[in-house]
Amino acid sequence: MTISGAASREARGDQIAARVEAFVRDTVVAYEQDARLGSHGPADELVDELRDLARQAGLMTPHILPDHGHLTHRQTARVLRAAGLSPLGPVAVNVAAPDEGNMYLLGRVATPAQKRRFLDPLIEGRARSAFFMTEPAEDGGAGSDPSLLSTTATRDGDHWLIRGRKAFITGAQGARVGIIMARTEEGATLFLADLPDPRVRIERVLDTIDSSMPGGHSVVALEDLRVPHDQVLGQPGEGFKLAQVRLAPARLTHCMRWLGACTRAQEIAVAYAVKRQAFGKALIDHEGVGFMLAENLIDLKQAELMIDWCADVLDTGALGTVESSMAKVAVSEALMRVADRCVQVMGGTGVSGDTIVEQVFREVRAFRIYDGPTEVHKWSLAKTIKRNVSQGAVTS
Repeated sequence: MTISGAASREARGDQIAARVEAFVRDTVVAYEQDARLGSHGPADELVDELRDLARQAGLMTPHILPDHGHLTHRQTARVLRAAGLSPLGPVAVNVAAPDEGNMYLLGRVATPAQKRRFLDPLIEGRARSAFFMTEPAEDGGAGSDPSLLSTTATRDGDHWLIRGRKAFITGAQGARVGIIMARTEEGATLFLADLPDPRVRIERVLDTIDSSMPGGHSVVALEDLRVPHDQVLGQPGEGFKLAQVRLAPARLTHCMRWLGACTRAQEIAVAYAVKRQAFGKALIDHEGVGFMLAENLIDLKQAELMIDWCADVLDTGALGTVESSMAKVAVSEALMRVADRCVQVMGGTGVSGDTIVEQVFREVRAFRIYDGPTEVHKWSLAKTIKRNVSQGAVTS
């Protein structure tokens, strides 16, 4: 690609991001106190209403182009940060988890027939999806350690029978597309499933600290779910390999969305600190408050740079497993500090539902666990350091 061509693509990403930001600020923010927002996420009626507005604005799934090509990861970072300025923004423009990661995976590895049946409705925003990998801790199943996968799939003629239990399955309630990881004789395998299905039974929707994702997070029983062989994603035994395709980009898009949310929380906290008077002057003029907001500015910029660095790695075609672990730890921890300081600056108002600051705090706290807890990523990075030393990759 020529330099002018690359610049043109970059400008297109900036233009889309600017339109998304305007739509979120001018349209979506007004819905943040809507009665259809519940503890398990926005109701499907609200999701549908917001997505109709996004379609009218020409902003449905804006990071996927009409030919199903994607913006670069760097361009996607700008778009998803703009969407994240409201907790409802990613849902409205259809870039929320888990759908965004599932669309990316299907776009990369699904067959043409699978794309028509499962991917197209997701891109159109007329269906939601769920990724069924994590299993209940009480069953000793897969969580942060996918090698403990206990859900099984056995061949039955031209079909597979899947049985097991899954936990913390985001969006399972109300999903129409399922991507299920199960253990077969060949190894871990990914299956595509039509939902709802009576053999995919939601035992309960968990009460969790976060509340932005439609359908919440469920414990699900798979009771001899019958899936045709042509709905295997890739080949039997390729489950872990294919999951790696989704892994790093999905980690990073979480960072992108929550950077937008914390940017907005900072805006709200700054506006509060400038307006609120205490002890003879504006809050921001008190050094303790002003320093917190200054530290937020630093953390937000460092998070942005970390995201862009990892996005550039992914744009080379690399898997970016190590880089995305580093970015996930750095960004989630930085944004937790930002959200916490915003609450502290705003005092009682910060812990109320009068603004989204309280919700952003809850969501980002969960983000430190979702897509791998900070400690698991650090442990994995330490193993990489040791391996590099043993292979002579690190010299004094």
